[in-house]
Amino acid sequence: MDIAFIGLGNMGSGMAANLVKAGHGVRAFDLNAEAVERAVLAGATKAGSLTEACRDAAAVVTMLPAGQHVRAVYAEVFSLAPPTALLIDCSTIDVDTARAVETDAAGKGFAMVDAPVSGGVAAANGGTLTFMVGGSDDAFKRAEAILSAMGKAVIHAGVAGAGQAAKICNNMLLAITMIGTCEAFGLAEKLGLGHQVFFDIASKASGQNWSLTSYCPVPGPVPSSPANRDYQPGFAAALMLKDLTLAMQAAEMTSADTPLGAKAHALYDALCAQGHAGQDFSYMMERIRRGA
Repeated sequence: MDIAFIGLGNMGSGMAANLVKAGHGVRAFDLNAEAVERAVLAGATKAGSLTEACRDAAAVVTMLPAGQHVRAVYAEVFSLAPPTALLIDCSTIDVDTARAVETDAAGKGFAMVDAPVSGGVAAANGGTLTFMVGGSDDAFKRAEAILSAMGKAVIHAGVAGAGQAAKICNNMLLAITMIGTCEAFGLAEKLGLGHQVFFDIASKASGQNWSLTSYCPVPGPVPSSPANRDYQPGFAAALMLKDLTLAMQAAEMTSADTPLGAKAHALYDALCAQGHAGQDFSYMMERIRRGA
């Protein structure tokens, strides 16, 4: 299948490479020339413009920074891609924008899904992402085979925008559990418990959670976690703050009570303001150790 892939950042580059590995013809486009060249080295074909990327594409996949970029890119894609092309937006954006863009797509005759991801850079490179998909049943069925080439789980969350809703709720929960895990390790240290000892106990007890067992915020117990690489992402603190901001905006719009989500947002806002936006979100461990 000929696929246009637009947006080749840390996540998009690995995703595009996995589509190539699955046998798809991928035309790669990004405003960053170096990102395009990395995609070419992985087997993709360089597209010099959106027009070139979308021409005769059976599907268009986007991985873009924010809602305004998604709106702007699809305003062009609608006039460039064949009307039979399936549109798949894997960006993490606000629910309202996702719904608006999908409504516009439907009005122009396109099938489209929002399909944000969970798993971070390692999962994008390894093809083990989880996709949360919003859109019609028919659009989901068409998208499932493409997304499966990039992930281990592809889950239909519901109608347009439901994928984005699931993503921001999931990442709010992830932020809360990461902060709690960091607090527990911080207290354990002060009480004289070694990292491995506490990990061995908590990972088999009622405190067990993904932030502990798969992404441990201290070096040692989980060798693949960013804590063993001086907290290089991974999933940057700035991206976690972005997702928490989207969650807080959604909570305000729906009058949802999210006190722990609000506290997590405040803590990650402070962490980024202190100059750690580019480090992994598990760097929260160091902030908790400092106590400020």
